[in-house]
Amino acid sequence: MTHPLVKKYNLEPHPEGGFYRQVFRSEHETTSYAHNQTRPALTHIYFLLLKGQVSRFHRVLHDEVWNHYEGAPLQLFQLENQQMWERRIGGGDNEYVEVVKAGNFQAAATMGEYSLVGCSVAPGFDFKDFSFIEEPSMQEWIKVAHPDLTRFI
Repeated sequence: MTHPLVKKYNLEPHPEGGFYRQVFRSEHETTSYAHNQTRPALTHIYFLLLKGQVSRFHRVLHDEVWNHYEGAPLQLFQLENQQMWERRIGGGDNEYVEVVKAGNFQAAATMGEYSLVGCSVAPGFDFKDFSFIEEPSMQEWIKVAHPDLTRFI
């Protein structure tokens, strides 16, 4: 059975896990500082993770801002130069926003039945600027140093 929010917001499966829909793509373009190619100035998506789903470790070449909208708090992990940390957004004493710096690997999971968040990227998101952890040595490091996060690879 499909979650009601998937239908309400016309979401589709995302390659990293969960469901998404782009809700804004700036008509203004800019040149990326990462590779000098043209990108929209800003993009924004709805992103939904259901219980048992994860957003696999991936990186985007530009800064990404996550905002919590509804549902359970979201666990958001970041990996930068073999330093791993977790932030929770939404509910309780948590903030409702977290920034993932350009190039950091990130992964996420809901802490309940679901988490609906929004993700803004500037310069705007393009799948050409998106990648999973492909390096076997980095995958192995996560398995050894953070075995509880293996499900995010």
